[in-house]
Amino acid sequence: MSCHPYAVLAAQRLLPVLRDADADGAVTRTTALLAAGCRAVELTTSTPGWDGAVARTVSLADRHGRPALIGVGTVTAAAQAEAALDAGAGFLVSPHPAPEVREVADRRGAVFVEGGFTPGEIAAAARRGGSAKVFPAHVGGPRFIRSLKAVLPEALIIPTGGIRPAEIHEWLAAGAAAVGIGAGLPADPAELAAVFTDLSLPCACPACAPRR
Repeated sequence: MSCHPYAVLAAQRLLPVLRDADADGAVTRTTALLAAGCRAVELTTSTPGWDGAVARTVSLADRHGRPALIGVGTVTAAAQAEAALDAGAGFLVSPHPAPEVREVADRRGAVFVEGGFTPGEIAAAARRGGSAKVFPAHVGGPRFIRSLKAVLPEALIIPTGGIRPAEIHEWLAAGAAAVGIGAGLPADPAELAAVFTDLSLPCACPACAPRR
């Protein structure tokens, strides 16, 4: 039994979103994140050769020996969804409602974190899949997340867009399950490891439960 992506994201609480100039850069940054104790990483279709980068990283493990969970973001079309899953992606993410991607995810039994901005879009995504990406999150701020959680208490909400690393705790306190960060994480390995040590919680999935 392997960990469900939602459990991994909720335990990690910080989801790095990588937009690199090429696949080699994405692989290098993913490797550095895994070495720092990060387990879940979101690569994006805006990186040329992104599917190759996914295929090269899905078999890696983090510094604790846990299998990497490589997701693909900015997935807005069926062909992208198919390519991501064929490459081994553990979850898909869209920046807005994406019916084509939803159909592929449903057919292939894949986890899809569908994006939205309005309360209606976010509620619909959460109702369908149990999760929603709020984008661009900085427009509404943490108070928006708090209001959403008041009416969607069970939803796994991942705000992304315009959030600085120093603000992560504020967003988590507002009810975010995890926070997507595209820039600003430290490059120094020790400092990067400290970020994940500070934020991470024990994974709550059955596969990680203490053995008796």
